Amino acid sequence: MSLVVTGTIGIDDIVTPSGHAEKVLGGSCMYFSAAASFYGPVRLVAVVGDDFPDAFRQTLHRFPGIDAAGLETRKGGKTFRWGGKYHDNMDSRDTLFTELGVVAEAPPAVPAAYADSRFVFLANSHPAVQLGFLEQLPKRALAVADTMDLWINTAKDHLLVLLRKVDGLVLNYDEAEQLTSRRNTVAAGRHLLDMGPRFVVIKKGEHGCLLVHRDGVCALPAFPTENVVDPTGCGDTFAGGLMGAIAHHKPSASQPADPDPGSFASVRRALVHGTVIASFTIEAFSLDRLTQLARRDIDQRYDQYAAMVRV
Repeated sequence: MSLVVTGTIGIDDIVTPSGHAEKVLGGSCMYFSAAASFYGPVRLVAVVGDDFPDAFRQTLHRFPGIDAAGLETRKGGKTFRWGGKYHDNMDSRDTLFTELGVVAEAPPAVPAAYADSRFVFLANSHPAVQLGFLEQLPKRALAVADTMDLWINTAKDHLLVLLRKVDGLVLNYDEAEQLTSRRNTVAAGRHLLDMGPRFVVIKKGEHGCLLVHRDGVCALPAFPTENVVDPTGCGDTFAGGLMGAIAHHKPSASQPADPDPGSFASVRRALVHGTVIASFTIEAFSLDRLTQLARRDIDQRYDQYAAMVRV
């Protein structure tokens, strides 16, 4: 089934307690697409400037599941750039700089061939841009959005409109508290459901994630990896695994087909895939670990994780 994502592709400078990396490939759309491509085809819609390095385009091609026909290169434009420094606990960070470049201009065009997309992920961007993208995909069966504190502070009205139009929302626990004024994560999730979505996934870093669905609640731990290098993109990779697993679910005797891709069982099952693939991203800077990954590596870690959480 067709999966499409829109968001940013950019160039990052990252400092962590493990080291630093300058001018590396990043962006929400890039991390999401790389992760989702391990499950099946994913259509990418994003914009970069003509300063976007050829080496990064080659990295993009290393994920054969990505359809990059929706990647626009804007002549004379500057690619989105971001710099961040992580604290010792790796759960919080300081933004050192943000250069919006072409992201501050008109959003990229959605190719006509993408109009039949059934699964839609709105990676982090201005909610008005997310709304405009959503309206161009009338055949969607499931639409999920990400957001961040910046939009909660500066574009809350647009965000509230968006929440009435999507099936799911993915955000961090502090953003959930900020948007709802509820410190308890479950209470925040339930309040978010009142704003429109059918389900909410609240990311809690090293403490895993919480799914609050109209049909139930589920908490999952993070995969216990020792090699923590760079958390950048883990949330977007998590979302890519989640949506890729939903869009390209292959029924089996233990996991039969679900006619409702947004059901509690479907989302809960897919969260395991998101958790597992995010645990690889954190093991290296940028997308370096994902470029070395094979689907068998994901399946092996999935089995380890499933055995760990089984009671």
